[in-house]
Amino acid sequence: MTDERLEEVVMGLVGFAGEGRSYAFEALRFARKGDFDASDEAMKKCAEALLEAHHVQTDLIQGEIQGEPTKITLLMVHAQDHLMTAMLAKDFVEELIADKKELAKK
Repeated sequence: MTDERLEEVVMGLVGFAGEGRSYAFEALRFARKGDFDASDEAMKKCAEALLEAHHVQTDLIQGEIQGEPTKITLLMVHAQDHLMTAMLAKDFVEELIADKKELAKK
C-alpha cells in the first residue's frame, strides 16, 4: 500500500470513528432531555458510522492475512485509538441511555 493510500485509509478510520463518537454523545444529550426517539436515531447513526470504520479496519486485516502488511505509523496507531475509544463510547452511552429509559418509566 502506498503512503498516500495509507493516509486515505487512516483518515477514513478517524473520520468514521469521530462521526460515530459524536452521534453517541448526541444520543446521550437527547436521552437527557427525554427524547428517546431522537436518541435511538442518533445511536443508529452511530452504529452505522462505526460499522463503516470497522469495514475499513477489516479490509486492512484481510490484506495483512493475504500477505500485504500495513505499515504501522503513529498516524495508524492514532486512528486505531480513535476507533476503539469511539466503540467504547458507544457501548457506554448505550448503557447510560438504557438507565435513562428505565428511570423515565418509573
